[in-house]
Amino acid sequence: MSLTLDPGALDLAQFLKPGDSVVMGQACGEPTTLVEALLDQAGAIGGIKVFIATSFSGLFQPENCEGIALSSMGAIGTLRTMAKANRLDVVPVHVGQLGPLIEAGVIACDVAMLQLGPANADGEHSCGLIADHVRAAAAKARCVIAEINASVPFTFGETIPAAMIDVAVPLERAPVEVAPAAITETDRAIATHAAPFITDGCVIQTGVGAIPDAILRQLTDRRDLGVHSGMLGDGLVDLIEAGVVTNARKAIDTGVSVNGALIGTARLYRWADRNPALRMCPGTYTHADAVLARIAGLVSINSALEVDLTGQVNAEQSGSSYLGGTGGQVDFVRAGARSPGGCSLIVLPSTARKGTLSRITAALSGPVTSARSEVDVIVTEFGAARLKGVGLAERARRLVAIAHPDFREALEREAHAIAQRGF
Repeated sequence: MSLTLDPGALDLAQFLKPGDSVVMGQACGEPTTLVEALLDQAGAIGGIKVFIATSFSGLFQPENCEGIALSSMGAIGTLRTMAKANRLDVVPVHVGQLGPLIEAGVIACDVAMLQLGPANADGEHSCGLIADHVRAAAAKARCVIAEINASVPFTFGETIPAAMIDVAVPLERAPVEVAPAAITETDRAIATHAAPFITDGCVIQTGVGAIPDAILRQLTDRRDLGVHSGMLGDGLVDLIEAGVVTNARKAIDTGVSVNGALIGTARLYRWADRNPALRMCPGTYTHADAVLARIAGLVSINSALEVDLTGQVNAEQSGSSYLGGTGGQVDFVRAGARSPGGCSLIVLPSTARKGTLSRITAALSGPVTSARSEVDVIVTEFGAARLKGVGLAERARRLVAIAHPDFREALEREAHAIAQRGF
């Protein structure tokens, strides 16, 4: 039987030992009350290691993390502040591997701190806004401390039995929200070139942000789109309410949008509450090769910081600044490119830093997130370049054509050198 504690009575020293590793619920499923308690008490406990995949709460800041060594799969959301201060240990890992790595003890989990919804009649707690690796952390941990938040929607899919919870902290607090980003003219131009790849009956995977939202807004005339994604935002609700997303033609999970993380606002959360048309699944399902291989017409939409002239994609680091992460991009790039009737789109503006830096480059300034052998279509505001099955010289030519005009002359010289060499 779990111990039930009021948030104000939570003394973490009863449950955490110096040197313990804590795995946190992430994104909009971040247990903010537990995070605040840990930040307040970790210094006295000493040597606490925390893994949180992403964070949008803004709670983790360099000045308030005494006694905490923080790690993540990337500098995503407000974790960029920690990365900039050299206080974030980045673990290159795909979303679908987080659960198995926790189960194997590679990512240590002595204590799991989670945000869950209230239990149903069977004593099962909905994972609410985040499914990903929550169950894996709860199964591995010596101690499971769960925020039982009455404001969290009940979502079908992944659940945590009450018997797995050691410490329950009942409360009612608005979950973290991520407001939709403002859509620019550049975003709309990118969407104009990306949207034609999504036809009636396609199954889409996308992240959240201005470009994905701009693309979704151009799909209102499509029919019977499906969804199988690692994360979803408010834009999904618009398409469902418009009758565009029905999941009617999906070969698997017919009639249901499959997802791992809801990242959005209260509007999205209200739509998700007890909605049988949504199923929250762990990363071992949403990103599994065997599952994705069964989806025809899969169109994956992912972002990048830069792309080189051979098609290598960097979605993590710009020079000395770590800004992104490995995430689930590779799984979906591969799956979309291989899906019958589907494709994989990498979407990005042609420039950065107010137009002073080209995102189409001769050489990447950071790591290769997605290999050129996997990449399918690159899209900027100047067009779409199909790369799958295309030689390096022709790839370079096509990518120069969708670069910003201000940088094409220099890039053409680099492309000519590739053509001369043949590689």
